[in-house]
Amino acid sequence: MKNNYPKIQVRGVSPAPFRGGRHAGLLPLGAAVVAGLLGVADASAAEEQTLAPVTVKATAEQQDGYRASKTRVGKVVQDPHDVPQAITTITRSLMEEQEANSLREALRNVSGLSFNAAEGGRSGDNMMLRGFYTFGDMYLDGIRDTAQYNREVFNTEQVDVLRGAAAMLFGRGQAGGVINQVSKTPMLYGINKASIGIGSNEYFEAKADLNQRISDNTAFRINFMTRDEGSSRSNPVTGTTPEIHRQGFAPSISFGLGTAHEVTLSHLYLATQDRADYGVPFDSATKRPNQSYAKSGAYWGVDGTFDDSETNITTLNYLFTLSPDTQWRTVLRSSNYKRSYWASAPGSAASFATGGSAKTRQTDTDNLLIQSDLNTRFNLLGMKHELVTGVEYLKEEAKRWALANVGNSGIYFKDVVGFTNSVTGQLIDTRPANTYQGETFSAYVQDAVEFIPDWKLTGGIRRDEMRSDYVTVARTVPATMTTTAYSGDFGENSYRVGLSWQPRADSHYYLGWSDSFSPTADLYQLSGSQYPAERSAVTELGAKWLLLDGNLAFRAALYHAVKEWERNTDLESTASILTRKRQSDGLELELAGRITDEWEVFGGLSLIDAEILEVAPGNGNPNFVGQQPRNTPKTTVNLWTTYRLPMGFKVGGGAEYKSKRYGAAPTGTAAFNPNNVPSYIRWDAMVAYEQPKYAVKFNVQNVFDKLYYDSLYDNGGFVVPGQARRFILSGEFKF
Repeated sequence: MKNNYPKIQVRGVSPAPFRGGRHAGLLPLGAAVVAGLLGVADASAAEEQTLAPVTVKATAEQQDGYRASKTRVGKVVQDPHDVPQAITTITRSLMEEQEANSLREALRNVSGLSFNAAEGGRSGDNMMLRGFYTFGDMYLDGIRDTAQYNREVFNTEQVDVLRGAAAMLFGRGQAGGVINQVSKTPMLYGINKASIGIGSNEYFEAKADLNQRISDNTAFRINFMTRDEGSSRSNPVTGTTPEIHRQGFAPSISFGLGTAHEVTLSHLYLATQDRADYGVPFDSATKRPNQSYAKSGAYWGVDGTFDDSETNITTLNYLFTLSPDTQWRTVLRSSNYKRSYWASAPGSAASFATGGSAKTRQTDTDNLLIQSDLNTRFNLLGMKHELVTGVEYLKEEAKRWALANVGNSGIYFKDVVGFTNSVTGQLIDTRPANTYQGETFSAYVQDAVEFIPDWKLTGGIRRDEMRSDYVTVARTVPATMTTTAYSGDFGENSYRVGLSWQPRADSHYYLGWSDSFSPTADLYQLSGSQYPAERSAVTELGAKWLLLDGNLAFRAALYHAVKEWERNTDLESTASILTRKRQSDGLELELAGRITDEWEVFGGLSLIDAEILEVAPGNGNPNFVGQQPRNTPKTTVNLWTTYRLPMGFKVGGGAEYKSKRYGAAPTGTAAFNPNNVPSYIRWDAMVAYEQPKYAVKFNVQNVFDKLYYDSLYDNGGFVVPGQARRFILSGEFKF
C-alpha cells in the first residue's frame, strides 16, 4: 500500500505527525449545587431492607467479561441491572476479542442499530438507533461529543448505549438513545499491556495500555495506538485503494484515589489521515446497489483524495465524596476538532480516472463545557430517596468552509483569496466561513423514591436554555455571494418518569416514559425558524434478570417512540423537514455473560415496526405516509460467543444480521419507490492461545467473504460495501 498523500494547502489543519511515512513515532472550575436539602434527612429512619443476595462465581479477571456490572450513564455509578431503561454495554473484553478497533466496529454488537455514511454532509460516526439518527447523541464520559470525526476505542473501557429518549439526563437529543464512551482512567494497581497485529490488505496496528502507581493515592496511565488499513477495493484505472491511517495518544493522571477528593486530568489526541470510500451507486432500474461495480470492487477515489482530522480533548474531573451516600462531581472540558476532506462520490465508468464528483468540506470546532452534579441517598418521611441534581454550561463555536478545485487540476484548496484561473477565469472559493456560535445553560433534578418496599418511583425534570447565532454563505453565480444571518433562542423542558419493581436482587421490572427535544438550531443547521423544535416521546416496558448466580444478564424491552418535525438533511439547509410525525414500535432481547466458567455469550435481537405518520407541510411527498423510514431494518441480530478450552486455548465466533433497508426515496408527489439495501448476514471467527503473561490471537472477519452493504448514503444515492474477508494475527504481552 502506497502513501501517495496529496500535495494540498489546507489552512487550519496541521499535517498529521505520521504523514511522512508508515508506522512513524507517536506522538477548577465548576458550578456549585446547593446541598441544603441534605439536612432534612431523617437520621432515625429504619434500617434498609436486605435484598436476596446474588452470588457471583467468578474471579476478578473473569468478571472483566461481557456482562458489565457498572455504569454511570444514569449520572450515578450503578449496575445496569438497576437502571429503569434499556442499556447495552459493550465491554473492553468483547471489543478486544473481536478486534473491534473503532467505535463503529464496536457498535456492531448493538441490535437495532444501523450505519449512515456522511448523511447530509455529516461525515464521521453517524448511526441510526431504533430508527432515529444519533449524530447529536454522541458522548464521551457523559459529556457531549457531537463533532464530525471517526472515533477510536484504544482509550475506551466500555461503551454504554442508553436506549430511548434521554434529554432529562443529557440535554437535547433524539428518541433513539445515547451512545456514551467511557474512557480508561488511572488505577492504583498496575495494568500494563502492549500488542501488535498484522493482517491482510496491509493491516497493521500497534497499541499499549500502561498504568503506573506513583504514590499511595496517585497513578498515571497512558494509552497509545497507531493503525494502518488497506482495502480489497481499488480504482480500476489508477489502482488507488481506500486507506486508513490513524494514531492516538491519551495520557491521564489521578490524585487522591481512594480518598474524599479525587482529581483526574486527562487528554485525548487522535489524528486520522484516511482515503474515504463513498461506495457504489444504486442502479436506477433495479433500485438496488449496482452489482457489477460492487462485485468488481470498483472504487472512485484517486491519489489526491483525502480525509484528515485532528482531535484534542482536555478534561479536568473533580470528585468530592462527602459521605458514603453523597458525591459531588464537577467536570471542566475544552475540546477542539479540525477536519478537512475531499472525497470522491461514485459516478460512471468514465469518471474512474478523475474520481467522480467531489465532496469537500473543512471544519474547525471548539467546545467548552462545565458540568457539576450532586447525588445523594437519604431517608425522608419513612421513604428512601436517591437524588441527582446538577447544572451545565456548554459553549460551542464552529466554522465551515468548502474547498475549491484550482483550475480543475484535481487538487483542492480552501480559501485561496484573490486567485483566478487565467485560462478559464474560474473564481476560486473566496467566501468567508459559515459560522455557528451557541451557548446552552441547563439545570436538572431527579429523585427515585422507594415508597413501599421493592417499589420505586423515579421522576426528573430538566431545563435547557440555548442561544445560537448563525452566518451562512451561499453562492448564486461565480462572482456573487449571499449571506444569511439567523439567531435562535430556545427554552425547553424535558421529563423522565418510571416505576420499578425489584422483588429480588436478580429481578427488575419497570415501566418508563421519557421525552427529548432537538431545537431547529441543533448541530449548526439553519433548518427553518417557522417550525418548532423536534420533539420525541418514548414509552418502554421492560424486564431484567440476573441468571446463573448473577453471571448471566438477560433483558427484554417493548417500546413505543413518537417523533415530530424531524430534520436530517445538509447542514446549510434552510428548510430541512423530513417528516411531520413518525413512530417506531419495537421489541428487544439481549443476553450477556457466562453460561459456564468456560462459555461466554453476548447477543441481541431487535424487531422494529417503524412508520411515517405525517409528511412535511408544503413540500412533503404524500406517498410517504404509512411507509417504512430510511435506513431502519425491521430485524437485526448480533451474536458473539467464546469457549475456553484446556491448555489456554479459546475459540469463538459470531454473526451479524440486518434485514432490508430503504435508501433515498422520490420527492414531490412521485410514487414511493425507494432505493433499497438487501439483507445480509456476516460471520466472524476467532481462535486464541492465552497465558498469564502473553496471548496470541487469530481473527477472521467475514469468514465467507460475503458481499454485503454496510453504510448507506441516504440522500446521496450511494451505499458502501462492508468489510471483505480479512485475517488478523495479533499478539499481546502483559507486564
